[in-house]
Amino acid sequence: MSEDAVKGRPGQSEASQAPLPLGGMLVARGLISEGDLERGLAFQARFGGRLGGVLVRIGALSESNLLSVLSEKLGLPVLGANDLPSDPAEFLTALRRSGCPPEWWLDQEALVWEGAEGVIHCIARDPLNPSLDEAVARAFAAEHPVQWWLIANQFLDRALDLVERALSQEQHDVLDEVLNLRELAEEAPVVELVSNTLSQALGERASDIHIEPEERHFSIRYRIDGVLHNRLTLARDRFDAVASRVKLLSGMDIAERRLPQDGRIGQRINGQEVDIRVSALPGSRGESLVLRLLPKEREHFSLKNLGMEADHHAAFSATIREPNGIVLVTGPTGSGKSTTLYAALEAIIDGTKKIITVEDPVEYDIHGVTQVQVHPEIDYTFARALRSLLRQDPDIVMIGEIRDLETAQIAIQASMTGHLVFSTLHTNDATSAFTRLVDMGLEPFLVTSGLRGVLAQRLVRRLCPRCSAPAAAPEGEIAEEFASCAPPRLRETARWLRATGCDACLGTGYKGRLAIYEVVEMIAPLRQAVLQRQPDHALAQIARASGFRSLRQDGLIKAASAITSVDEVVRVTGLGAAD
Repeated sequence: MSEDAVKGRPGQSEASQAPLPLGGMLVARGLISEGDLERGLAFQARFGGRLGGVLVRIGALSESNLLSVLSEKLGLPVLGANDLPSDPAEFLTALRRSGCPPEWWLDQEALVWEGAEGVIHCIARDPLNPSLDEAVARAFAAEHPVQWWLIANQFLDRALDLVERALSQEQHDVLDEVLNLRELAEEAPVVELVSNTLSQALGERASDIHIEPEERHFSIRYRIDGVLHNRLTLARDRFDAVASRVKLLSGMDIAERRLPQDGRIGQRINGQEVDIRVSALPGSRGESLVLRLLPKEREHFSLKNLGMEADHHAAFSATIREPNGIVLVTGPTGSGKSTTLYAALEAIIDGTKKIITVEDPVEYDIHGVTQVQVHPEIDYTFARALRSLLRQDPDIVMIGEIRDLETAQIAIQASMTGHLVFSTLHTNDATSAFTRLVDMGLEPFLVTSGLRGVLAQRLVRRLCPRCSAPAAAPEGEIAEEFASCAPPRLRETARWLRATGCDACLGTGYKGRLAIYEVVEMIAPLRQAVLQRQPDHALAQIARASGFRSLRQDGLIKAASAITSVDEVVRVTGLGAAD
């Protein structure tokens, strides 16, 4: 047991500051002789160790007497065997909360547990070990009072053995569970169910598969054209086998159910290569699994195929051909931002420019482009990747998303040193992108100097060509809004349709999706307003005065062209989308 003072630890008294060394205290109390002390010091000089432990080892001192003196010297109480937890789970719970694995604590011959009123109790063979001090302080000191104890070696050994046996049993149980889950996952009915689910989802053009457990059952749902559809409901007792099959295929730990996990499956389904990104999220009723389907054989990315109106296409095409600056695409997750950026890159690839992308994840391979995958778990973030790739002499850089001030600053700096930067941002509309960047911490003059234009987008479902039916023209506010933005010829030839449903569209009335857009260029009045830190609604008014068209207005133009329905446009943009 250590005999030196533990600095900064609760329970120390002024006695720990006494100048008299341990050996002198023991001699003064008549517990050892001068000769015993000399032999102990000689042994310590030759073999190392703490003096108190050395004296016990050579038989000059009893451990109980040593603990009594150490308690006085360090100001720490002595713990008896009956004061230790009898359930090893109490130790293991605290050890796992510490951030260090239980095996590390056993190697350090130390244990911690939580007592009454949240006090963290600590015992160790050598409580002066700096690694222990750091681990306890980092894990517990900020939220819990910490109490260190002295304890006899035999009682400490008994507690360590108790925890080690419990940990060994846990590991044995986990191994048994893993073997059992693996057997379940490889049973023919489970293999067939998962395989059929993937095949059916791809056949129905699903972008995602959601496997969601409930108390008595679990459901499998497909996201088709942005909307979830229930496809299968099964008994809850089959969920573990299905989840284990998916986790096994995606390279996850099938025994880990307490922490989120991410995995990946590369598989050939229905004759085509598909990349599947898998996410497992622990919930109160079990793990929710989401599988994102990314067919590798996609249509060629093209701005012409994205559904932009002629004026939007012309404005955006001109912006992405600027020699430098930042071009942003905004919208929520799943709104097609990455597809638009890929199409923009394809439009400007001519073999004369170095193009590098930084993505999380890299969804599709683009010929002629260097694509970099970030790994936040090893601190390879967007910002860190950007700093490296700028030394690669790129002409054009695509950043998967601007998430923080550091990334935004590097992107702005790159745009002002001759690079053209593409990226995405999470905002509700195009004009909000300016204030979002300022709110991140960028100076307004940097935003106006670097930003060339912003495109906001949403995805709406296309009407099924087989079953769509004529619909009455919109009235009221919707009609007024359409009249304010539609070209004269379209107002005269408008053809409004509604969804009905048939076998071809699985009864939804829709098949496929297209995007609706807002495009805002950095014009002089808008630049001045950003410099003055004017709010979003003021920026939107300036943009509208220059011919800006809102998401809903662009959607109504497409509805009048019989591509989608008014109901779908309102569903996606809301009734209050435009001021």
